[in-house]
Amino acid sequence: MATSTQHRGSVLPAGASGAELTTLRRAFELARRGPAHGPNPRVGAVLLGRDGATIGEGWHRGAGTPHAEVAALADAAAHGHDTRGATAVVTLEPCDHTGRTGPCSVALLEAGVSRVVASVQDPNPVAAGGADRLRRGGVEVVMGVLEEEGRTVLGPWFHAVRHGRPFVTLKLAVSLDGRVAAADGTSRWITSDVARRHGHELRSQVDAIVVGTGTALADDPELTARTADGALVEHQPLRVVVGLRDLPAGARLHGPGGPLVQLRTHEPADVLEALAGREVRHALVEGGPTLAAAFLRAGLVDEVHAYLAPVLLGAGRLAVGDLGVTTIDEALRLDPVHVQPLGPDVLVVATPRPREA
Repeated sequence: MATSTQHRGSVLPAGASGAELTTLRRAFELARRGPAHGPNPRVGAVLLGRDGATIGEGWHRGAGTPHAEVAALADAAAHGHDTRGATAVVTLEPCDHTGRTGPCSVALLEAGVSRVVASVQDPNPVAAGGADRLRRGGVEVVMGVLEEEGRTVLGPWFHAVRHGRPFVTLKLAVSLDGRVAAADGTSRWITSDVARRHGHELRSQVDAIVVGTGTALADDPELTARTADGALVEHQPLRVVVGLRDLPAGARLHGPGGPLVQLRTHEPADVLEALAGREVRHALVEGGPTLAAAFLRAGLVDEVHAYLAPVLLGAGRLAVGDLGVTTIDEALRLDPVHVQPLGPDVLVVATPRPREA
């Protein structure tokens, strides 16, 4: 990571100018325009001419489309700008890999770019190495600029690629006394329509929704991502059912929505391995209590989204099954990172603390 130096009374990463920091934050904005789901990262790129003016911008729009750097080069060419001697400011190290598209490192070299300022080093060993190729080609490369901001923009993708498994969000919609269903099994609706709409937005940003066979059989869910008026959104995540029992032929999971995948296992690690093989970067575990407890016990939950409704049931199914906790000292504690009112409900986003050995 780049170290810091003083510049006009503020602290800047070594080798990066104030103008380049401003440009990098613009690149972050561009990156956020890309889809949150999918196997590829959100990346933004801005090209600065020799006079420091912006001559091209681009972002990655999804798998199979031009990468951000190539999109920025095309934007510059479309406006008649000369890219020789330009500076490329990018949110992620330019790739050095030929897949659906060619290496961005080569594209930058061929365009005559003389300097690259990048935020995050690519954690993917298949795609990494662009910085080294550029340096060998005589390009000045500055890495690690605003790295924490860059990782935030990359979101679950960075975690998934770095750890070799999908980032896991556990979603809970519960009453104040921790119930997900009443004593007779009814659960629609504990939370308000405002919270449910937010939940559908979350679904539209993930690659897979995961439930156990118990929930699939008891609730007969569709596991789709929908708009406020009930229409299916364009991106539909995989619908994943974990467990050994078969689904009825008439189950709604066989209807419109994302592809249905049945994983006949009870082991969370096996589930994530199978999903990683399908290029899933972000998995949303929605139920039920047994599956939630299994992922929590295995230490495979990275984030919890708890939708809390001002409702008391007093009896009924609990949100999470047995965690093996017998005393308060063994409790699985979480650190809240975000709290958001949603109509009458409240969303609490929290990350589990690592258990002490």
